[in-house]
Amino acid sequence: MRKWLSISLVILFCISAVGGWLYLHHKNDSSKSKTRSESIKDGLVQVMSSSHLQDNYDVIVVGTDPEGISAALSSARNGLKTLLVDGRNRDRLGGRMTIGWLNTIDMDRLPDKSSEKSPEILNKGIFLEWYSQIEGDSFDVITAANVFYQMIRNEPNLDLLMKVKSIDPLTGKGKDARPKVEGIKVVKENGEEAVISSPTVIDATQDGDIMAQAGVPYTYGREDLGDRESRMAVTAVFRLKHVTPEVWKQIQDRFNKNDNPETGDNEESAWGFIDFNDYQPINQRRVKMRGLKISRQKNDKVLINGMQIFHIDGADPGKRAEAFQIARSEVPHVLQYLKEHYPEFKNVEPDGIAPELYVRETRHMQGEYRLSILDILENKDQWDRVAFGSCPVDIQHLHAEDSAAVACSPRQYAIPFRSLVPIQMNGLLVVGRAASYHSLAHGSARVIPVGMAEGQSAGAAAKIAKEQNITFHELSASREMIDKLHELLQRQGMDLKPFKHPSSPFMKHRQYEGLKVAVSLGLADGGCSNNFHLDETSNPFRMAQLVKRAGFIQKEGWKQDPMTALQNIEKPEETALTLDQAAYTITQALGIPSTLKQARTELEKAGILSNESEDTILNKEKMTIGDMYMLLKDLKNGIETRY
Repeated sequence: MRKWLSISLVILFCISAVGGWLYLHHKNDSSKSKTRSESIKDGLVQVMSSSHLQDNYDVIVVGTDPEGISAALSSARNGLKTLLVDGRNRDRLGGRMTIGWLNTIDMDRLPDKSSEKSPEILNKGIFLEWYSQIEGDSFDVITAANVFYQMIRNEPNLDLLMKVKSIDPLTGKGKDARPKVEGIKVVKENGEEAVISSPTVIDATQDGDIMAQAGVPYTYGREDLGDRESRMAVTAVFRLKHVTPEVWKQIQDRFNKNDNPETGDNEESAWGFIDFNDYQPINQRRVKMRGLKISRQKNDKVLINGMQIFHIDGADPGKRAEAFQIARSEVPHVLQYLKEHYPEFKNVEPDGIAPELYVRETRHMQGEYRLSILDILENKDQWDRVAFGSCPVDIQHLHAEDSAAVACSPRQYAIPFRSLVPIQMNGLLVVGRAASYHSLAHGSARVIPVGMAEGQSAGAAAKIAKEQNITFHELSASREMIDKLHELLQRQGMDLKPFKHPSSPFMKHRQYEGLKVAVSLGLADGGCSNNFHLDETSNPFRMAQLVKRAGFIQKEGWKQDPMTALQNIEKPEETALTLDQAAYTITQALGIPSTLKQARTELEKAGILSNESEDTILNKEKMTIGDMYMLLKDLKNGIETRY
């Protein structure tokens, strides 16, 4: 994937940009890290389900990941009797952060106001309330779980039900003839069945389990890009012991001796270990190790985030079990590599694998609005904003031979309330990574701070809907009701003021319309600096690769491999790309009979090459990457018209 962009200077630049972002990201937050003795409790507080449950609640929140906790707290604090329920046999709150051990937060910060001394955090609200009680952007998972539980226990309007064996939505007909979720049916840990009704159910499960069971349409993985079988790698975080303060000092000393922007450290975490890119897994088709992220825990332990496992359907329990088996086989070899290449690890020992995988991607709900990659690329605000994001669009490896990429790096964008509202279904909101995002947009919007802001907004929306006796679809269509929601959330500590940022330089490029198509199809990456290299000279090999990868636009339209267009070119990666050759590549892919000289005319006749695009090409004998994207735009438009 993206091999046609794999020029060494580009790769080095992108790696440096990502590394620099990580360095600033963690360095900013190291100033607020608590001392290692300040956290709320050293031991895990036992989580207890509420002893008495009602048959009816104002709001039911399903899922105890951070998004669900935020939604339940918001609902309860707004005076609604709320049930928070979980069905994954968990012994603590916090989900992938505290049980999946994903203990480093991708922070969303206010653009242009972040500094080393006082980083400003977007959204604020319940996320900031929780964040202020943990160690920092890398935290002890027991601290985080205990803080979540303490916040839940403090709410008299909130009941908790853990370890249920099954959860199924109850559906009926709403007042506008749409189907409506009316509550849930559960089988408790003791086998007892219970039917619990509610006018509002908030699905905060990682995979959108409730919305899927209720019949809400969704896409899976990269299905919206024509590939339902591919999805980003899952990660099995593992733990090591005997990492004493002396060992940690040695790790810090290692990083302090180099100026590599890909590496860094603070008192809670260290990231980099670029030598791990040379590690050879025992299961090379299913496993890849990237530069490690190491996070300190109490009792001289650390968590290691770096093992990526491929071809795993994260919503399938059997596939998750398979991933754990792969991880258990690989960890001893990873540890041996650590000891051989990093002397400071010579006395460390394995101490377990996270009980849950970090699953990046499964279902993407189809909501009233689907957040697009262009919304992020263009830093768009939304009139019905309920959360802000600013993290780079991180597209992780899809398979072992794949390359990770940063599609673009926004300054700030808004998540609309409509992205929480399922189409054709009332009584239900979906928050977190299963909300209504395009799979590419999900690369940024899936982070915890965004999900917790959505959760808080969903809990407040339930109050507005109840008070006004309206559905969520009616709320999502009413500026008056959204204004009420904004006023309520602002009073309760969120910061949802509208914004407008200057247009990015690439948006003023004469070929921006082509770039938009390439980015929206996942065929262009700008990295953390948003450098899309539009004026860089291209070549026939790149053009053929681009057309080949674009085949998912309409698979029936691609008749043969566009690489056949290179047969008479001795060095296609070193030869300038002409417009004739670019057009010929497209005709070969589409099975349009043509010679090299006839290709442009044939594409014009087929409605696949426009005068407007040709006019943007300044040198038809030496085309650029931007020129290619303009032809891609015409190809997409022409194919969609034909089929």
